[in-house]
Amino acid sequence: VDFRALAASRPEPMRVVGNLPYNISTPILFHLLGVADVVQDQHFMLQKEVIDRMVGRPCTADYSRLSVMLQWRYEMANVLFVPPESFDPPPRVDSAIVRMVPLAKPPQLDAKLLEELVQVAFSMRRKLLRHSLGRWLEARGFAGQFDLQRRAEEVPVAEYVALAQACEAAGPSGQGR
Repeated sequence: VDFRALAASRPEPMRVVGNLPYNISTPILFHLLGVADVVQDQHFMLQKEVIDRMVGRPCTADYSRLSVMLQWRYEMANVLFVPPESFDPPPRVDSAIVRMVPLAKPPQLDAKLLEELVQVAFSMRRKLLRHSLGRWLEARGFAGQFDLQRRAEEVPVAEYVALAQACEAAGPSGQGR
């Protein structure tokens, strides 16, 4: 769906609501990131485990690439637990409903750069960032400061955003534009 074209045909911001198929929920959520500026809010029923990752906080098992990529752009809230017995036939998973409200003034950054950075950081989740993100930053010639003696799940969203902004400001060689 071309949500931007759909939004252009409406006088007010869109509200996106759905019961997302569990197996393709993440690609749909990433697709909607690109049109958050024309959306008033989003409400979705998803597998509870996915919502736990969406609203995950640093230093928890649920904090992940999905947490960072959505939280830099949305205010997230797990609003309702939906047990299996709410359905006929009942699924073998718990469900929940999430509310996603786009931030009025999101940090300005290259979303593709943030996505690449976060993907690299979480690629070796249990290892220190110097083994994954450190190599990526070194290959870019990044000369700034960032504590690589942590694991990916220990870095708050704001620090990932600040690092992406610093990398963007430094340019492809890491030395500044």
